[in-house]
Amino acid sequence: MQYALLFPGQGSQSVGMLAELGASDPRVEATFKEASRALDWDVARLIKEGPEAELNKTEHTQPALLAASIAVWRVWRAEQAQVPSFLAGHSLGEYSALVAGGAIDFADALKIVHLRGQLMQAAVPVGAGGMAAIVGVDDATVEKLCAAFPGPGVLEPANYNAPGQVVVAGSASAIEWLHANAKGFGVRKVVALQMSVPSHCSLLRGAADQLAQRLAQIEVRTPTIPVLHNLDAAARSEPSAIRAALTEQLYRPVRWSRIVQSIEAAGVKLLFECGPGKVLTNMNKRIAPEAQACALEKPEGQLEAAALLAPQAVQA
Repeated sequence: MQYALLFPGQGSQSVGMLAELGASDPRVEATFKEASRALDWDVARLIKEGPEAELNKTEHTQPALLAASIAVWRVWRAEQAQVPSFLAGHSLGEYSALVAGGAIDFADALKIVHLRGQLMQAAVPVGAGGMAAIVGVDDATVEKLCAAFPGPGVLEPANYNAPGQVVVAGSASAIEWLHANAKGFGVRKVVALQMSVPSHCSLLRGAADQLAQRLAQIEVRTPTIPVLHNLDAAARSEPSAIRAALTEQLYRPVRWSRIVQSIEAAGVKLLFECGPGKVLTNMNKRIAPEAQACALEKPEGQLEAAALLAPQAVQA
């Protein structure tokens, strides 16, 4: 059986994440401590004890989630010999996928995403931008809605998460306009998201240029497992192309639905979420209802995934 491993992005973090998995496998704690050494601050303590407000600061969230996702990856790979056919990650999770695929060293990725969080927060002052989920209409309608915004400011699709659920990002005035005008386009519901940064829109173009300078300084290799990128659901092998995709990803929308559809079209029907939470698992069930999706964040999730991979061996 072929399978894909999919790594979550911001929103999946929580104080105490992976406590159950960590209690059963020392690789979790070892990975958290490795992250602490690489960044020279106590990532492990922040994950285990919080406070929540500090964990939710994007410059802390991003390395903490990366560390948690790689901890799950290491536990899974220690017990599972079969290599996934594809890797992918939602936004920040793309870095986790590239670490798992051997394209970027763990320590380098931690430092990059820490900087990425700082650059994102500095690009748009708190309160000057926002994000909202649009529920109940297709992608084309969301795009028409964004195009109808009269300005000034920015309103753009940010995350194509699942059929009938697209997240948009933009200026604070644009989000206000959206709440007032969305019903006129047939939108069932607009949900304001508690995000301090309007991710994946053109407001972050300057931050992306600064990120590109740092990406140029680290070693990037051809992944040993295909990594499907947020930009277009395509895999890249050239280091320069991977750097460019990571740069552009910061101000372009996440094409998550397309990624999952591409994996399913390749004949892969097992989708395992490799990180804390079940956000992707729930979205993946909507995108590919005939596929089987589960999360690896707990020991029982890892056992469920192993059983799906080798049902005959488990029955025997």
